[in-house]
Amino acid sequence: MNQTVPFCASQDKGLVLVTGAAGFIGFHFALRLLREGRQVVGLDNLNDYYDVNLKEARLHQLRKHENFRFSRLDLQNREDMEKLFRDQPFDEVVHLAAQAGVRYSLTNPHAYVDSNLTGFLHILEGCRQGAVKHLVFASSSSVYGANTAMPFSVHHNVDHPVSLYAASKKANELMAHTYAHLFRIPCTGLRFFTVYGPWGRPDMALFLFTRSILEGRPIQVFNHGKMKRDFTYIDDIVEGMVRVLRNPAQPSAQWNGKAPDPGSSKAPYRIYNMGNHEPVELMDFINTLERHLGREALKEYLPLQPGDVPETYADTDDLKRDFGFAPTTSIEKGIGHFVTWYRNHYGV
Repeated sequence: MNQTVPFCASQDKGLVLVTGAAGFIGFHFALRLLREGRQVVGLDNLNDYYDVNLKEARLHQLRKHENFRFSRLDLQNREDMEKLFRDQPFDEVVHLAAQAGVRYSLTNPHAYVDSNLTGFLHILEGCRQGAVKHLVFASSSSVYGANTAMPFSVHHNVDHPVSLYAASKKANELMAHTYAHLFRIPCTGLRFFTVYGPWGRPDMALFLFTRSILEGRPIQVFNHGKMKRDFTYIDDIVEGMVRVLRNPAQPSAQWNGKAPDPGSSKAPYRIYNMGNHEPVELMDFINTLERHLGREALKEYLPLQPGDVPETYADTDDLKRDFGFAPTTSIEKGIGHFVTWYRNHYGV
């Protein structure tokens, strides 16, 4: 049930809905908005896909700000979502809630349909009914799927996903474009590339590796270590998101239906890569973590997992051109910040 306490309508600054506010990226982004004086309603269902205590700890930080209100509800609950948008005059919506994880989608496919498809439809409908001025939503580098042309560009075709998670994110892009076209809702999709940093997700490599190394357990190294990832630090992601949110998507005057560009549209719709534009060998990533932990990892080498890809690499030219920004934080610096947070948070 929706537990949000509405803000007073006389507040000066527009209200922002951040879905997935107890999640990794949602927490950091909501915190940034609150520090800038924005009013934020954070939505999350606090499911047990990973440690709920970590989600509660993030929410504890957000609740310290008087401009934050929390709504615990499920995206797929149509009645509650309709009530949320009726009760709150959202100027902008930043949709980060989703069922995450490539490997989890192999065994729990219905969770992705419920959250990532049905839930996203309820977001789009809420934006339409509430005349929201800008919808920013999370996509993923996973949409590039079987594409091996590097670096990955938003102007590339992405019709060959290799996991249901990736397919659900591509579907989100198509759904958002449809609403941008039909109802002129400015929609901007962000394809995130392997985001990491303090307060990160326990199912992601950096968190898993850190915990296992400190506990003396082996880490699982897939594709026998022959992987490259465009690891992107959370502060860079948040900075890019803030710039995007301030600039609603506009129709492209150059778009041509006879040679359609996947990265733009005649509708108020855009897609951007949010990556570091600097792929890192998995073994270099592990070596950097070992240095910061002062311990060597026990390694279990395994084949490439179903639904996974051997390399990701973001073309960020459009992001630089339109917003004068691209992520730059090195893994040396980013991993160092994560290890410091992990030791402090868990007392190790």
